[in-house]
Amino acid sequence: MKDYDWIFIQLLPSVGFILALVLLSHILKQRRSPTSTIAWLMAVIFIPYIGVPLYILFGGRKIAKKMAAKRMLTPSSRVQHADRGLEHQLASLVYRGGFPPTRRNRVRLLLSGEDAFHEMMRLIEKAENAVYVATFILGKGPTGRLIVETLARKASQGIKVYLLLDALGSVKINRGFLTPLHQAGGKSAFFMPMFNWPFRGRANLRNHRKMVIVDRKTAIVGGMNLAHQYMGPQRTEDRWHDISMHITGPAADQAFEIFRSDWEFAAGENLPNLGSPVSKEDVTATTALQFMASGPDVENDALREALMVSLFRAHQRVWIVTPYFVPDDLLLESLCMAAQRGVDLRLIMPERSNHRLADWAREGYLSQLQESGAGIYFYQPRMLHAKALIIDDRVALTGSANMDMRSLLLNYEVGLCIYSPEMILQLEAWMHDLMTASRQREPHQNRTLTLIEGVSRLFAPLL
Repeated sequence: MKDYDWIFIQLLPSVGFILALVLLSHILKQRRSPTSTIAWLMAVIFIPYIGVPLYILFGGRKIAKKMAAKRMLTPSSRVQHADRGLEHQLASLVYRGGFPPTRRNRVRLLLSGEDAFHEMMRLIEKAENAVYVATFILGKGPTGRLIVETLARKASQGIKVYLLLDALGSVKINRGFLTPLHQAGGKSAFFMPMFNWPFRGRANLRNHRKMVIVDRKTAIVGGMNLAHQYMGPQRTEDRWHDISMHITGPAADQAFEIFRSDWEFAAGENLPNLGSPVSKEDVTATTALQFMASGPDVENDALREALMVSLFRAHQRVWIVTPYFVPDDLLLESLCMAAQRGVDLRLIMPERSNHRLADWAREGYLSQLQESGAGIYFYQPRMLHAKALIIDDRVALTGSANMDMRSLLLNYEVGLCIYSPEMILQLEAWMHDLMTASRQREPHQNRTLTLIEGVSRLFAPLL
């Protein structure tokens, strides 16, 4: 063995120790759950040559200011028709996260992938100035191809088209697939490429927001990606059940502000002001809405904080629809406390999701909720991908975020607070239909299953 080989072997443990020490303070400063913090500390201390690279790639929660090329989302003077007088327990909280509530909006539920697809295509065809599309997943199948072709056709007509894709969620999409759009004059960008150097962020912080905005006046927001599993022109048996919101009014300009921030970060160019938001109030439109952005570009965790406040102040009911359920400890305790004090807490989720590990991890949390008095419903017909929540009869929350730690603490997400009794009644009827097609979870006393649940929860913070 050569002398420098021996020196290298001797220095290797010291280098690993130094790398671990450098990251310890950073890990402790991160606002994450104690379980997640302990898991990362153990990985970095005991297996530094694996734990350190993994943390560098996947461990961050917020983008450090010194490395943030992405502007933080704050209330903008460009957002018009803000109603700062709306008296609601969530309004002021969410406003601190970025956007004030607005009235004079029209909202319509899109309860199927077929309805969402046709409505999106109709809006794109009617565009007069610009189309802004953001999605986590763009499929390479017929649905994705139709969407790209439609966007390309509008671009060829002189309409400005901007397509923003998450680099991980749309990893199968290459530039060749988008060639028709580019040749027609449209633009595309990938959010936070996985293998860019120098790193502009973290591989773990993905843009999970899904929005289609037309002329800054109309928007479709929800949980549907632009792929066959989620939407398409015809109904199919394998399509997941999901919902979106069709919004017309000043709230659509709030969605545009979120898109603007994401685009300018991903594309490295300013987004021009094309068109203008609604200039005249529609006196017949009465729905009050408020957009929430949550993620590394927001100082606080607006979605999670809105959930916590809602749970603490709920008096009658909290009904939740989510595809995955992996909450942090504080959120779980808040849910349990709500159920224990008599709030009608119901959780509706798929019998079997597309992530088996998440299904195993959820069981321990569900058992604890059930012991507190919550009703657990497993939707049976197909995969349920919708995200929605009703608090009493006063407010509903929907958007792109799942009820898990990744959505509430890591990803770039968009949420929508709906202050409308009429819309809440529509969501209530939809949730009743889901429960009718569900089976209630039965409590179990199997010790083996209880042990599996406990072990699964250890891995939950890493999902």
